[in-house]
Amino acid sequence: MPSEPDLTRLSSPLPAEILSVSALARSVRDLLEHRYPLLWVAGEISNCVRAKSGHLYFSLKDENAQVRCVMFRNRGQYLDWEPREGLRVEVRALVTLYEARGDFQLNVETMRRAGQGALFEAFLRLRDKLDKEGLFDAAHKKPLPAYPQRIGIVTSLQAAALRDVITTLARRNPSIPVIIYPAPVQGEGSAQRLAAAIATAARRDECDVLILCRGGGSIEDLWAFNDEGLARAIHASPIPVVTGIGHETDFTIAEFVADRRAATPTAAAELVAPARADLLAGLRQLGRSLQRQMQFALETKGQRVDSLAGRLQSPADRLTASSSRLAAARARLGAAFALCTRSAEWRLSHGVRRLAAALPNLGLIEHRIAELEITLARASARRLVALGEDLARLSMGLAHLDPAAVLERGYTIARRPDGSVVRTSAGLRTGDPLELSFARGTATVRVEKPH
Repeated sequence: MPSEPDLTRLSSPLPAEILSVSALARSVRDLLEHRYPLLWVAGEISNCVRAKSGHLYFSLKDENAQVRCVMFRNRGQYLDWEPREGLRVEVRALVTLYEARGDFQLNVETMRRAGQGALFEAFLRLRDKLDKEGLFDAAHKKPLPAYPQRIGIVTSLQAAALRDVITTLARRNPSIPVIIYPAPVQGEGSAQRLAAAIATAARRDECDVLILCRGGGSIEDLWAFNDEGLARAIHASPIPVVTGIGHETDFTIAEFVADRRAATPTAAAELVAPARADLLAGLRQLGRSLQRQMQFALETKGQRVDSLAGRLQSPADRLTASSSRLAAARARLGAAFALCTRSAEWRLSHGVRRLAAALPNLGLIEHRIAELEITLARASARRLVALGEDLARLSMGLAHLDPAAVLERGYTIARRPDGSVVRTSAGLRTGDPLELSFARGTATVRVEKPH
């Protein structure tokens, strides 16, 4: 087995260099992947097979050539539609070589239906523009009438959706009149005519709600409903607009602007028209409720009449009863006045007796005061004698403790210059000045020799 060459030089191998099949396949794959980065390729799907692993294998062909393609499961799971045989598509893919079989193939990153790329980008641009202007805001959505008197339909007279809507409205509530504003739903100028039909319905003001509908189709078939003029006509309509366009997975600009979106035309008809059976059932329920309330009201009023009839009297009877009540009241008033008078007299006499009992005995009080004065004079004299004796005793004790008395007996008091009293010779030094205090006078001395 010859050795494998340096792959960095495979773009220009030497004439005598021998390559293995694996090395050749790898070099060709590298050349393809470096030469052709991710690019868009258009063609028709053929030999389309989805493996159990979830990978999608197919060929992409045109009139003169074809190329094998693979779309791995982790990429294909983001498709919201199913690729099928004969469908023209555009794929964004990496050109490569499948080394195991030596097949030239495309590894598909994403796929879209042919011709939809530009349309979808235009759809996104218009959607973002109108969204920024606030046409999709919930604040602008008008409520649907609960019981519409007339229902308008904007669609083509040849559309199958019209038959579905009319059939559904007739089934749910045949008593509601239907007004059709015909306009083409596909083709050149259809968007402008749809907008004109909505404006006509608004100008005539002869219906309470509008249904804008058509059946399903491709993005090209539904493109009239992605028109800016139609979107602004829906937004400006004073009549609530309900859309039922295509299938549940189809979305258009008109549905974003509309006041309500239904998944299908039939669902739109069911949304705007209340079911006649439900209305009749509600009426029956209201009738039964009204009957019960009226019966209860009649019974209540009957009881009230009976009560009032029992209380009803002739004027003479009422005067007699009033006279009797007046006489009884007069008697009660007299009895109450007499009782109040007797009670007041008793309280007055009782107060007089209490006042008399509470008056003081002045003679007894004067005698008591005289006795208290004698007692106070005797107590004051005794207290003064006792205080004099205490004062004499304290004076004698103070005289014994007086330093002057000690000095009179010949003692002296020695003080240092700072005024402190010298009580011991310890701490004295030769030459220290001392001040001696006598009974009369002082003298300053110096220590000659402390002992």
